[in-house]
Amino acid sequence: MRRVPPEMFRFTTGDRADLYGAVLDAFGAAGEHLETALGLDDVRGRLRAAGWLAAVEDEELHDVLKKLVEWKLLDKVHNHAENYRTAEEYERRNLQYSLTRRGEAALAGVRRALEVLAATGALQTAVLEAIADRLDELCLLSHEPASADRRIFTTLRELEGHLEALVENTKAFNAELQRLLRAEGADLDVFREVKAATVAYLQEFLVNLDLRGRAVAAAVVRVEERGVALLRERALRGAELPPVAGEDPAPGWLASRRARWAGLRAWFLPDDGARPRVEQLHDIARRAIVSLLQVLERINESRRRSSSAVQDFRELARWFAAAPGEDDLHRLWSAAFGLGSARHAHLAHADPELIPSALSWCQAPPVEVSALLRTSGRTERFTRTAKVRDVAGIKAARAESARAERAELALAWRELATDGPVRLSSFRELDPVVFERLLDLLGRALSAGPDTAGLRRATTGDGRVDIELAPPTDHRTALLRTAKGVLAGPDYLVRITTAGGAGALPAQRSSTGEDVAG
Repeated sequence: MRRVPPEMFRFTTGDRADLYGAVLDAFGAAGEHLETALGLDDVRGRLRAAGWLAAVEDEELHDVLKKLVEWKLLDKVHNHAENYRTAEEYERRNLQYSLTRRGEAALAGVRRALEVLAATGALQTAVLEAIADRLDELCLLSHEPASADRRIFTTLRELEGHLEALVENTKAFNAELQRLLRAEGADLDVFREVKAATVAYLQEFLVNLDLRGRAVAAAVVRVEERGVALLRERALRGAELPPVAGEDPAPGWLASRRARWAGLRAWFLPDDGARPRVEQLHDIARRAIVSLLQVLERINESRRRSSSAVQDFRELARWFAAAPGEDDLHRLWSAAFGLGSARHAHLAHADPELIPSALSWCQAPPVEVSALLRTSGRTERFTRTAKVRDVAGIKAARAESARAERAELALAWRELATDGPVRLSSFRELDPVVFERLLDLLGRALSAGPDTAGLRRATTGDGRVDIELAPPTDHRTALLRTAKGVLAGPDYLVRITTAGGAGALPAQRSSTGEDVAG
């Protein structure tokens, strides 16, 4: 990062910081009206519009303008084109001021800082759709004649603007989300509502996020097939950059466009084969949902309990902090934790009647302490050995349960096995047990990342069954019916096989949804 000039933001500190800022705001507002130079009276007139309502003496305003010139935020120029009737009029109207490049940068920096402080960030799926639309528009414009160069320029800048909005909003929202995860609200009701609303917001954002990310990646590939370098050259012609003395601005402009395109690929289609950042965003959102739900559970649990140990210790700490003296601290400690002399121990002598109650502990004969009491907090108790339980019945019941589970699992795999890719809707109606196995397989596949062909692959924990999931080529919906209800979802292409091959199962499901002989 290049070093910022040391006096660039000096105007934001000191006793006159508000007046300095109001004067620069006045120059910024004048620039928006294409007024490049202001005299003393012009500055005074625009201060009220900038929000400065207090009276300012000429001498004080002169000092402020002089300081801003000294810090190279303003330029001082003489207006020799005017006619002046008096010396006083010459003194007031001849001297004019205008913003320097450093002044423009300082004003923009302060405004940007205030925007960031006020921004909350957002996760907007509409931005992903807008990026895909602009990429598709670039594909169409690539076939247009040279007259479309200006449209290519505006479309490319809109694409970069959407990408910048996605990055900035996501970064701000993630920072706000992490602060929310660490925060501890004083009002538990409001705190709980905010976190519950955030969970719902994240869940809504995650819906079809994978599909939108893949759509943008596919659009990037289509644009690059038509030549992204040629599109940048045409956009440069459409930008109509003004001539600048010295260096040609075109190479710098093209380098900036290449950097923006590299940022787009990093988000959706990295060159080095790394995970796209949009998938990392997916993981962050899911982890945040889990963390927020855990926090909400702890809040609900603390509300269900009549008291909270954490709150009790905090209240006790406040009592200790407010204690007036050291004796009060000792009394509070004794009352809170009940620590006293050794006479409070429950161990007694073999014949307690021989020991007077008024005898000091240091004069009384010692009492034998069991080693078990020191290690586990219990004393030895000598009793008869308990009878050994007959666990033969328990073993038989467990063995029978294991056999039934294996049979149930084998039946489920037999019902779900396919002889090739089939539609998810071909399973139609399933037994609840088989349906749970299918849901487990789909969950494993959806949690795995897609390969270069878009396929997701997963294997069961025992390695016996493999599933291959391909995205649907259309927008059909699959309906799976069980005795407990109906599940609706995208009609994926599914292939389920066993480690033993096709012949390992007695029956398989064909691509038409019928059971065939293995």
